[in-house]
Amino acid sequence: MRIAFFNPQGNFDPNDLYWTEHADFGGQLVYVKEVALALGRLGIAVDLLTRQIQDPEWPGFSSPLDGYPDHPNVRIVRIPFGGMKFLAKEQLWPYLHQYVTGILAFYQRDGTLPDFVTTHYGDGGIAGAMFQEKTGIPYSFTAHSLGAQKLDKFQPTSENIVELDDRYAFAVRLRAEQTTMANAAIHFVSTKQERFEQYSHPYYQQAVDVGEDRRFAVIPPGVNTTVFQQGAGPADASLGRRVAHALQRDVDDDRQNLPCIVAASRLDAKKNHIGLVQAFGASDELQRVANLVITLRGIENPFQDYSMAKPGEREILRAIMDKIDELQLHGKVCMFSLNSQQELASCYRIFAQNQSVFALTSLYEPFGLAPIEAMACGLPVVVTKHGGPSEVLYENGQRFGVLVDPNDPDDIAQGLYSLLASPEQFARYQKAGMERVFSTYTWKQTAQRYLTTIEALLAAKERGQKFANIPVPEYFWTGHGDVTIKWLV
Repeated sequence: MRIAFFNPQGNFDPNDLYWTEHADFGGQLVYVKEVALALGRLGIAVDLLTRQIQDPEWPGFSSPLDGYPDHPNVRIVRIPFGGMKFLAKEQLWPYLHQYVTGILAFYQRDGTLPDFVTTHYGDGGIAGAMFQEKTGIPYSFTAHSLGAQKLDKFQPTSENIVELDDRYAFAVRLRAEQTTMANAAIHFVSTKQERFEQYSHPYYQQAVDVGEDRRFAVIPPGVNTTVFQQGAGPADASLGRRVAHALQRDVDDDRQNLPCIVAASRLDAKKNHIGLVQAFGASDELQRVANLVITLRGIENPFQDYSMAKPGEREILRAIMDKIDELQLHGKVCMFSLNSQQELASCYRIFAQNQSVFALTSLYEPFGLAPIEAMACGLPVVVTKHGGPSEVLYENGQRFGVLVDPNDPDDIAQGLYSLLASPEQFARYQKAGMERVFSTYTWKQTAQRYLTTIEALLAAKERGQKFANIPVPEYFWTGHGDVTIKWLV
């Protein structure tokens, strides 16, 4: 069997270049890569179809074919479309017909076709619908995030909708998601909450029925347990020295041996770093028992200089610094850079050794892969209750982490304090968290669930089941035309 992964803006490579350095290079890439590799280990031929880029500012994506060492069943196929320069995902929509045409040409030269396609994000989804229209090959849709929820956060009105659409391409994105949902053979979602809350948005109600079980498969992502685990890793020694130096640099001498609250998410407003700093600064109890650590990417000492940060990151760092000044937290907060998954795992292991905890206080978290990575390394977690973590960390009356309200600084502080002040609670959640990860959230389990579902769909296709329900709008085949925004408000 051959499975194709459609991820136009993925920019995959064997060295995981620039991960977390751009909004498009985040958890979605981890997810797609790890599912693909796990399927490859199960003996499936896998093609990751992404975009070819020849841009001196983003080197590493220029060769048409690539792969991963020791994974002969997985190949990276880069399709040239939309010019040669790097483009953010919002800029790719007019060129997706070139992507699909390029994929068809690639398989014609290759002398084969995939048996099934998995699509990712709205752009990959609509490409899958277009590919199905040409070939009859069914596809799955994994949204990762949906445009309707993002648009709602901006509170669109007739006055601001044009500006929002110019920046985020909401009109074309939502049209793509509607068409993708209507024609997908199956929707892979990480949690039941994602299915029943996100897909039930009014914008999607005509495209998919969330009550139709055969259209959804709840398959949670996993952890790379060769990287995220308690055993020593290759980066532990060098990172340990860097962490010790950063703590000595930023933290008062009499606080050097305290546990830490570790926040390791990217600098994004929705991750709510400010809420975490506020909760820490407002709680004398919490400050008495712990320091706050915020990890960054590419900024080693923001207390000295963070001018190299991207504009959005600079804004968040400025707000963090203002809050540190306001709440007199100097000497209690440490910040430093992590530059790879290996360093991130090492960071978790290092802090787990001194009874530290992981914190993710996002306003909303669709799934929350970061907490289960931390849990795999022995860090108990305190995580937002809004979104997927409420299923990940609680099931059948058993708790595997502490859930908190990200909008309530007192609740955040109490959740953190409950673990930091009690060795018994720390040990209980540390053990429960690790058991939860290795029993439920590994990429091998994710891939096996994918494969079982795909095999059933292909069997249904053999019995004559059709999956395409509506034609793809002409806009996506031409890359130009009127995609009105008026219907959004």
